[in-house]
Amino acid sequence: MDFRTACEETKTGICLLQDGNQEPFKVRLHLAKDILMIQEQDVICVSGEPFYSGERTVTIRRQTVGGFGLSIKGGAEHNIPVVISKIFKEQKAELSGLLFIGDAILQINGINVRKYRHEEVVQVLRNAGEEVTLTVSFLKRAPAFLKLSLNEDCACAPSDQSSGTSSPLCDSGLHLNYHPNNTDTLSCSSWPASPGLRWEKRWCDLRLIPLLHSRFSQYVPGTDLSRQNAFQVIAVDGVCSGIIQCLSAEDCIDWLQAIATNISNLTKHNIKKINRNFPVNQQIVYMGWCEAREQDPLQECVYSPAFLALRGSCLYKFLAPPVTTWDWTRAEKTFSVYEIMCKILKAVLWRYKFSQLKGSSDDGKSKIKFLFQNPDTKQIEAKELEFSNLFAVLHCIHSFFAAKVACLDPLFLGNQATASAAASSATTSKAKYTT
Repeated sequence: MDFRTACEETKTGICLLQDGNQEPFKVRLHLAKDILMIQEQDVICVSGEPFYSGERTVTIRRQTVGGFGLSIKGGAEHNIPVVISKIFKEQKAELSGLLFIGDAILQINGINVRKYRHEEVVQVLRNAGEEVTLTVSFLKRAPAFLKLSLNEDCACAPSDQSSGTSSPLCDSGLHLNYHPNNTDTLSCSSWPASPGLRWEKRWCDLRLIPLLHSRFSQYVPGTDLSRQNAFQVIAVDGVCSGIIQCLSAEDCIDWLQAIATNISNLTKHNIKKINRNFPVNQQIVYMGWCEAREQDPLQECVYSPAFLALRGSCLYKFLAPPVTTWDWTRAEKTFSVYEIMCKILKAVLWRYKFSQLKGSSDDGKSKIKFLFQNPDTKQIEAKELEFSNLFAVLHCIHSFFAAKVACLDPLFLGNQATASAAASSATTSKAKYTT
């Protein structure tokens, strides 16, 4: 059965990705109904069968008016090679079809410039003569501080001449004496040795995160420290997206809501499929990830991911989502529903010790009355409660009384079966408890 819902979110946008200790770099996120795609830009050969190339070599001739028609940024002072930051329209760099914004310049006329500083590379290019052979490789993870454009269209018009000084974080123009009416044609040396090859810059898949049973969080793992405008998504198999940094708080909220919507839709659909294998009284009501807080003697508190599933009358806690029927028998912890109801109370209406309880009674329908003795005044105080399921409450009270009696009388455990049968027959009529 094909799964369709009007609430499915599809979204595409540009974010920054921090992977390990690397500088953040630009990526494109594409959210589909069941997968989150993280893509990075790369240059590939699209002539015939597409393939990737680590390095490309291109020879271009300096125009009499216009120079090479490109600008550069970066350098060894930032632990990266010099990269092409702008390519101007109708200039030699653009007409070659082999150079792209984001290309790292590795060699100039056979000179290895990988570890050259920015100004040194500028001087080598200026002194390279009329014809220059560049060995380049696309820098897929260019640091965000370079502020490189994601397309080849340069919004800024080139200046009439390059400045006498250059900066590694500013565009150093190599388009000397540029003139917009220049119509010089590209010389044959500007074309690649294999004219059949054609190169394009494209978005390529970096990571694919399946959304079913995946989890996402803005918090630093194991802590309650929230990242600002950033989050990470972790697949059920442990594949992590890395830290995704959004450009604004609004953008971050939009992404989190869209991802949460798709995960929720997938979970609901999966619950319907799993429930076909369980009887009516063992149906799954809800399941999903949460963060469990645990006390650590060496730290104040430690948070760890836990997968919870509410099925039938029990709440299951797993280290990983259950996939098979056998997985449900291997839950880390299992809680009865009535135990949960007692634990989630947020406000204390009244409180008495067990020793103060002198009696209790019910009307056989929905109400139950407790009689407590005030330790100071010795007066009996009545507390009446109303329940939609009186039988379940009486069952809990009886189990509580039985546990207290068992603590005082170990022989009680041997007679538990007889006591259970007597309790079952008592529920058909008005029940009354005294101490």
